[in-house]
Amino acid sequence: MDNYKTINFKNNKENRVIYKTFIFMNKLNFFLPKGKNIYKLYKIIILIYLAFFIKIIKTEIINFRIINNTKVCICTPVKKENRYIKEYVEHYKNYGVDKIFLYDNNEVDGERLENVIGKYIKNGLVEIFDYRGKIRPFFNIMNDCYQRNYQIYDWLIFFEVDEHIHLSNYTNIKLYLQRDAFKNCEIIHLNWVYHTDNNLIHYDNRPLHIRFPEVEPNARNNVNGTKSCVKSILRGHIPNIVINSAHRLNRQLKIKRCNGFGNPEVFKGIRTHNSDFRFYYIDHFYSKSLEEFVEKVNKGDGLHGQKAFFKYLRVGSYFNRSKLTLEKLNFIENRTKLNLTEFKARLKNKSDNN
Repeated sequence: MDNYKTINFKNNKENRVIYKTFIFMNKLNFFLPKGKNIYKLYKIIILIYLAFFIKIIKTEIINFRIINNTKVCICTPVKKENRYIKEYVEHYKNYGVDKIFLYDNNEVDGERLENVIGKYIKNGLVEIFDYRGKIRPFFNIMNDCYQRNYQIYDWLIFFEVDEHIHLSNYTNIKLYLQRDAFKNCEIIHLNWVYHTDNNLIHYDNRPLHIRFPEVEPNARNNVNGTKSCVKSILRGHIPNIVINSAHRLNRQLKIKRCNGFGNPEVFKGIRTHNSDFRFYYIDHFYSKSLEEFVEKVNKGDGLHGQKAFFKYLRVGSYFNRSKLTLEKLNFIENRTKLNLTEFKARLKNKSDNN
């Protein structure tokens, strides 16, 4: 009965379980009946493990088929994102996205994506479209990406570079999107979870998840709340869609919408009314450090234009999600020439009250 000790048990969870079970059963031999009864017990245990392994193999075969038969792409406008684009591409590569379409909206003589992610362009994971120098091209970009790809891909993701999907129970996005819960869904809306500046003033080159682990207070506890905006994943092979919303893709479109769990959702503006942040959401690195936030405001974006963007991302919005300090206010004044007397007075009053 000691022959099992000669088996080559590799560093594998299932093998370790079997090995420990046989060790345990061997120790029980002293207490258990001798003869045929003990062999019957071993036989039962082996049959249980066989059933367990068969179930694992069947699951792996199903997952393999889903991964190989499902096509997913992501459409992303890019402007002055060379610091972050490699991390973004690798994040979605690791989640199993087949193709990443980047629309280069840098200045004509500005930075080049090829200098950072050249190897992913060469191996075909990334394809770049030239929108350099174009003003406010956001919806043109989204519609172009949809029209080119909706007949090719099963799902199209419309995210930006500061938005990293988080799927707690899945390492491959295809297994998530092909769940039975989404059978009747045509658009999936995932909520933002805002990350704060983590009280960092200056940029450094560590990954975003390392630099900014802190999220907006109560962000993940806002179950069924109305607090967070959403971004969307669109099912492919749906014709005649015109994208006119950065968040919901189309405000007027009568289409079957779901939240991240597959629960039906009724359109009520850019904010969702049955939010759920427990497992499936978007890590939104809204500001990063204060220095990076000021750069983000100054560069403008493809939707609002620079002046409107500055107003849109006002200082108050920043401090709604990050701690207000005198050091930060002084930094903003020096970099932007804004007058922040109002915020300094607010900070002083808060200090006096404490």
